[in-house]
Amino acid sequence: MDVSRAHARTSRLLLALTAAACAAALVGGCTSAGGASAPERSTQAAAPLAANDLEDDYRAVIRNVLPSVVQIDAAESLGSGVVYDDKGHIVTNAHVVGQEKSFQVTAATGGQPVTARLVSSYPEQDLAVIKLESTPQGLKPARFGDSAAVDMGRIVLAMGSPLGLSGSVTQGIVSATGRTVSEGRTGGGTGATIADMVQTSAAINPGNSGGALVNLDSEVIGIPTLAASDPEMGGGSAPGIGFAIPSSMVRTVADQIIKDGKVTDSGRAALNITGRTVLDDDYEPAGVAVVEAPASGAAGKAGLKPGDVITRLGDTEITTITSLSEALASHRPGDKVTTVYVRGTATEKVEVTLGEM
Repeated sequence: MDVSRAHARTSRLLLALTAAACAAALVGGCTSAGGASAPERSTQAAAPLAANDLEDDYRAVIRNVLPSVVQIDAAESLGSGVVYDDKGHIVTNAHVVGQEKSFQVTAATGGQPVTARLVSSYPEQDLAVIKLESTPQGLKPARFGDSAAVDMGRIVLAMGSPLGLSGSVTQGIVSATGRTVSEGRTGGGTGATIADMVQTSAAINPGNSGGALVNLDSEVIGIPTLAASDPEMGGGSAPGIGFAIPSSMVRTVADQIIKDGKVTDSGRAALNITGRTVLDDDYEPAGVAVVEAPASGAAGKAGLKPGDVITRLGDTEITTITSLSEALASHRPGDKVTTVYVRGTATEKVEVTLGEM
């Protein structure tokens, strides 16, 4: 699946508004001896009551969370962010901050922009932390939920600044969990391969990146990051397929950056090689050639050398750098994995104890 970054600047906008309606299931009317149809009336009354309750839930979540969402303007991009603590730290995507060090931040609830500075960026997980020079009135830290408890079918809201429309909210459900998704490098993407992402049907549009994916308990369960694109539509976005970095990973990365100024423990498995995709005689991707394998790294310790071509990691066939990254994303540092590789004309295999990214 191809994915495209969900941030951009735009000067013209066409909005398509889609109405959603809730309807109660129809049941056969049971008429009393007097000809009254009481069950039918109660069904009709229950439908608007249920809709009103859901609307009230939505409004409560928006009131609770929107003061924790900001718009981030960088020199070449526009995205969103989430207030992480009461010291002015804001978590967002690495592809939103790009190579910039200074930003203009505006609260989703309005007000004047405030300058923020980069604390650190971690492109490998597409996360970054910036810090406000002063905290605008009305901003408050978000409450982060347990992403491990997120399951399919849960109603979620996505909050951010799609196409520069600050404080916008879309709704959907959790479509799936545990997705491993690779981000391209074109147009400012980080090229990250991210595991355990939350898939959602809530609209993730350019500018939503770095914002909040929220449950009905007003908890941030993820950071919207990627929208799927369909190559058959010329790379256009595939409606209703977006991905968010789970809140557990957001907290892990943000806490380290705030404490140490960088990520000191990624928890991400690695072969510790520099590699490149190689093609077979039919010009099809056929493996990953080892360009560098330091003796102190996982692959080097296992005996892999420059020139070896990795074709399988565990149960996964390896044809490209992306497929290797996705295979590693399902493992942890210290895991022992059988690795198949080609050296010259011989196919070999070796057990590699994975290192850390």
